[in-house]
Amino acid sequence: MLAVGYGLADDWREQTICVVRLTSERACGTQSVLMSRSVVLASTQRCDHCRFAPRWCICAGFQAITCPLEVDVLIHHRELMRPTSTGRLINRVVPASRRHLFRRETPPGREMIVRPDRTLWILHPRGEPLPVAEPPSGVQVLLLDASWPEAARMTQTVAPWGRLVRLPMIGPSRYRLREQTLTGNYATIEALLFLLAALGLTKEEAQLRLQFELHVYAGLRARGNKLAAAEYLATSPVREAFPDLLQDFERRRPDG
Repeated sequence: MLAVGYGLADDWREQTICVVRLTSERACGTQSVLMSRSVVLASTQRCDHCRFAPRWCICAGFQAITCPLEVDVLIHHRELMRPTSTGRLINRVVPASRRHLFRRETPPGREMIVRPDRTLWILHPRGEPLPVAEPPSGVQVLLLDASWPEAARMTQTVAPWGRLVRLPMIGPSRYRLREQTLTGNYATIEALLFLLAALGLTKEEAQLRLQFELHVYAGLRARGNKLAAAEYLATSPVREAFPDLLQDFERRRPDG
């Protein structure tokens, strides 16, 4: 998942083919399934909304966000079903936002995305500086949710539709559900957070940050990374914003 050019795919390490080996045990006529602990079975039950397993469902902390910006997410089809996709998270917590699926063979047309009454900004590290005279109510922002190579192809398709805009993005990423290999890499939703802050939309930025960091914390707990989750929570506004939900996480299964 990439805020075009700003980060790697949310789950770029998860592009692993999980192999399940079935071995027949002739003596007892049964089968044993050998698999890694990291394999998540396709039949694993997940919440229809947040996409976490019920043990770590965060829907009790859901807060819908309204925003004067028109927000569109162009998501590569390979990112669509990954539960940690922050592009999908944007669409969930900003109900007015739209999601468009990108396939190289059948990319969406301009008329499907561009709003005629708005100026389209496409976030890109090689774009022009953030325009300061444009009111948020006149802006449509397009976020690309893909890996670096995928986003490069997507940019070729959408660049003629609007203005490529770069953001003042500094500081470490708060997205801890992937291995951070390069400085300056951010999740798609973090690009939106930087944009909201740059436009002075502080209320919306704070609301979106809460939803984002709750998503990250639950993801760390779901992976069994209790120490990393505790360290993350120590510097997150989630701790004060959702005390009941955090306590419920512990009550659901004390040894989880």
